[in-house]
Amino acid sequence: MIVITVRFKVKPEHVDGWLDRVDSFTRNTRAEEGNLWFDWSRSIDDPNEFVLLEAFKDDGAEAHVASDHFKQAIVDLPPALAETPRIINFQTDGEDWSRMGEMQV
Repeated sequence: MIVITVRFKVKPEHVDGWLDRVDSFTRNTRAEEGNLWFDWSRSIDDPNEFVLLEAFKDDGAEAHVASDHFKQAIVDLPPALAETPRIINFQTDGEDWSRMGEMQV
């Protein structure tokens, strides 16, 4: 699977509406055949930063980037951003979360 983490610094005047702004993009991405998860979080250190954790089956990321909703997000999101998003991505085995060995419940 391909795991991607993106940090979005949002302009203060767009923070309250950020999740509404990305709602359609999020719903459409989650509906993609190759999507494994697409989850937003808000930084506890910076209230203007949102973190997106997403994963795709090995061949799913290419279809995602080629999708109409991704192309629309490239147009819709930048006006609300304070800076270019920062991204980390890597490929790993599996298609789901592993259990944490150090902490068992």
